[in-house]
Formats: sequence, structure tokens, C-alpha cells
Amino acid sequence: MSSLNLALGRSKFGNPGNRDRLITLADAVALLDEWVPNERLRLHMRQIGSLMKAWALEKEGADAQTALKWQLAGLLHDADWEKHPESHCRIIIEKLEEMNIDPEVIHCIASHSPRYFGVEPENAMDKMIYAFDELSGFIHASALIRPTRYEGMDVKGILKKLKTPSFAAQVSRDDINDAISRIDHPLEEIIQFVIDHQKEVQ
Repeated sequence: MSSLNLALGRSKFGNPGNRDRLITLADAVALLDEWVPNERLRLHMRQIGSLMKAWALEKEGADAQTALKWQLAGLLHDADWEKHPESHCRIIIEKLEEMNIDPEVIHCIASHSPRYFGVEPENAMDKMIYAFDELSGFIHASALIRPTRYEGMDVKGILKKLKTPSFAAQVSRDDINDAISRIDHPLEEIIQFVIDHQKEVQ
């Protein structure tokens, strides 16, 4: 994404009157399948959606509606990347605004990479999608080179790989460090959470 100017040029998204208006999970998955032909990218988005839902329930004490909000943001955050890389985030944001979706979901998607989109994470949902995005992909890349995949994976091994610039070089360590600096949880805890929850997502 580094060669593209993806700044959204605004920090307000959606209509406040649409608070708590969400699509169903089934409709979100249908949109994902329609917009994202690449199975690896769809898997990444399902992984982020699952991590977001699990974190909301387990760490934030969220109710089912709020957990769905977190899950939808994770599930759809890269929905326009494959077909519209030059307009990444802008297209899915406009689509969700047209659908009158809760503005918190839209803002969360807009803030998942502040360096590119120019939108700062504001609340816990925003900060966690930023924290999970690069780290999830990095941990999945680590799993793919292991014969046992996620089984037996540990935090120490992931930390070691993070210090190896040549491994998964496309993953921004700077973004990971910046994201972790914005939350009250250490990197080790987030890595363990991803390992524990991501292995179930197929």
C-alpha cells in the first residue's frame, strides 16, 4: 500500500442516527464472498472478524449485539482491497454508509491503518482492529511454515520471528508496535490471544 495515497480526507463516517443498525452475519459473509474472490484474503478477514468478536466478549464484556458490531468491522475491513486497491477502504465505507450501518463500524474500518488512511483509532474497537490486523497475518504466516501449524506455537517463537526482518517482510513491525502502544495490553498477551483463537478459523 505504500505507493498509494489512500488518505480518506475525513474523520466522520456514517449517520449518528444509524447507531446500532447492523447487517446480519450471513449478509456480511455474502458481501465478503461477492467482493473478495481471493480465498486467502477472505480467510484473513474471517480471522480478524473472529478475533474481534472473541475480544469483545472475553475482554470487553460485550453483549451479543456489540460483539457482532466488532465482528462485522473485522470481517469487512479489507472488502474492497482486492478489486479496488487504489481506493481501498473508501469503497467499502461508502457501501456501508449507503446501507445505513452503525457509524462505529464504519469508523473502525476507516481507522484500521492510520498511517495510510489518516484516521486515528478512537475507541477500544478501533484500537483492537489496528492491533490485530498486521499481527494476525504475521502469526498465520508463521503457522504455515510449521508442520503442526498452530499446535505447539508459542509467544517466544513469534517474538523471535518479529525480530527477523526477512520473515514476512511485508508485515509492518512499525504498525504493530504503534498499535500495541495505544492499548493497555502487552504484545505478548495479544500474540497469545491470536494463537489461541485464530487456529479455529478455517
